[in-house]
Amino acid sequence: MPVSASGLKDAVSKGLLREEQLTPLLSHLRDWDAAHGQQPRFDFTHLLYYLGGLIAIGAMSLFMNLGWEEFGGWGIVGLCAIYALAGLLLTNRFRDKGYLIPAGICAAFVLTLTPLAVYGFQQGMGWWPDDTVYREYHRHIKFLWIYMELATLLAGAILLFSYRFPFLMMPVAVTLWYMAMDLAELVLENGFGWQERRMFTCWFGLGITLFALWVDIRARRSLDYAFWLYLFGVLAFWGGLTAQHSDSELNKFLYFCMSVSLIGCGAVLMRKVFVVFGAIGCCLYLGHLANEVFKDSWLFPIALTFIGLGIIYLGILWQKNEQDITVSVRRFLPASIRDLLEARHG
Repeated sequence: MPVSASGLKDAVSKGLLREEQLTPLLSHLRDWDAAHGQQPRFDFTHLLYYLGGLIAIGAMSLFMNLGWEEFGGWGIVGLCAIYALAGLLLTNRFRDKGYLIPAGICAAFVLTLTPLAVYGFQQGMGWWPDDTVYREYHRHIKFLWIYMELATLLAGAILLFSYRFPFLMMPVAVTLWYMAMDLAELVLENGFGWQERRMFTCWFGLGITLFALWVDIRARRSLDYAFWLYLFGVLAFWGGLTAQHSDSELNKFLYFCMSVSLIGCGAVLMRKVFVVFGAIGCCLYLGHLANEVFKDSWLFPIALTFIGLGIIYLGILWQKNEQDITVSVRRFLPASIRDLLEARHG
């Protein structure tokens, strides 16, 4: 669990810690966090890190314009090589200085150059099949992107083996998501409509989520390598599920039950991404009930109010008995999940 300065001061006031121990202990914790901490925090320093990193990554991916096409295929490869070399130099320098979050962001920047470099290589070799340009990579689903995606996954494996930075999983997760859509374009193009494509995305998201759980279990005693896989896996699964169209109220209720199950999974695994998307799904279903099923009922808002207050009361009961409930629930979980939760959260 996180340790804060106010928490330690409170321990001093209660006699659990001597006052002369407080200052050296806080200094030690700050030094240790600077040397070993790779977990992102919501503070101004980390906001600057990620803002700068995402702008640099976006410049070489989402915001790539047609100006680079003027350099030709081999020119693009050369420019990517220069950028990659600079990124690796910064990665090593930041790592050696103990700035692990900026080092991980720079390594991720290098990884995001891979699809652009492969695109330039294919252009230079004359292997590019049509007049599609790189800027469409992030906008359109096409099977011809598959070589760029495979190369990115290979480069991601090499960089992860070399540096072990969790943020490298972010471009890996995005690439897996893109690959799912491009494979759907290949597999489902003959006689299949959007319904089948949505189902493909849904099942692929479920697979990525299960893969994230496996990664989480394997890396339970190290850094959090599963966060970005969970994020994009749950997003794909929930997005594919939410995009389904049905006029059946039973199917819509099952969607609501699935959303509640996501919240339950998030509570058990201590992962907020499940809770966020599950809560959005619940709100969408309740909105459907309010706008369609109980459109002219004055009792429905009143009932929802009492349901909301009841959930708040359940939250109070949970807070009072959280430890006992947690111990009871964990008894029914597989041993691997229990070990994961114990290692991550105690």
